[in-house]
Amino acid sequence: MQAGCVFLNGLQFYSVAGPGERAETGVLMTTTQHLFLPSAACRVAVHIDGPADGPVVLLAHAILSSSVLWRRQAEWLAAEGWRVLRPDTRGHGRSEAPSPPWRMGDLARDVVEILDALDIGAAHYVGLSLGGMCGFALAGLHPERLASLCLCDCRADAPAAFARPWDERIALVEVQGCEALAGPTIERWLGRDFIAAHPAEAQALHAAAAGTSRTGLVGCARAIQQLDHRAAARAIRVPTTLVVGANDAALPDAMRELRAEIPGAHLEVIPDAGHLPNIDQPEHFDAALRAHLERARRTA
Repeated sequence: MQAGCVFLNGLQFYSVAGPGERAETGVLMTTTQHLFLPSAACRVAVHIDGPADGPVVLLAHAILSSSVLWRRQAEWLAAEGWRVLRPDTRGHGRSEAPSPPWRMGDLARDVVEILDALDIGAAHYVGLSLGGMCGFALAGLHPERLASLCLCDCRADAPAAFARPWDERIALVEVQGCEALAGPTIERWLGRDFIAAHPAEAQALHAAAAGTSRTGLVGCARAIQQLDHRAAARAIRVPTTLVVGANDAALPDAMRELRAEIPGAHLEVIPDAGHLPNIDQPEHFDAALRAHLERARRTA
């Protein structure tokens, strides 16, 4: 719940109830800053943790989610000295949404405008699902803003079998809203056993999915259907790691193909993980992310 806003150095900070955020892990994150940053298209919410002078890592979330997806990773990254940015994608979380249509390049432009507003030249970019797809667009359109890429459970193109199911999801949301997709989506991503064993985490993700605006879902889903950044992937030259859950349908094979096309890319397949390996296998995921960032810093 928004408790108030204050402007400082041209940036709009807002507060949430209580002194900080309590992640599903029980960790109290008392240092999180919450900002609204204006972009050319809409006002974007960004959540910032860690030291102001630390190297920057930006965490981009999945469709039907929000910055809540990355709370665990934000906590340990900040503790290890990283400055962590967690934007809410347009139409998700606390971010506004312009009228569709838009393309993946528009989402990439939102990221660039966040970096511009915070006077950041380049960031280590970590994106999952929709966030990973946006990472391919960033690599193609704004490569100078990337220090490295860690792209998770995503693809760089949208073949018919991948794009077609979004038509049915869009039609459902246009009539019933995102609440209609929330339950089935979280169950598909995590499985019933995980949901039963981790009800607080599942409920937080369900709430983020249900709270996504219709405009945000429709706009991002149409952008996914038009995804066409395979050529951009082949041109990536920054340190790159691809991460995928072993049980994430066809994505392990798709990401193996991408690993072969991206020069020097590493691939980490997380055992017993689905579409959200940072949630259902966090220790394995965190180890892969930490190793990626260490490689990127060595080659900087």
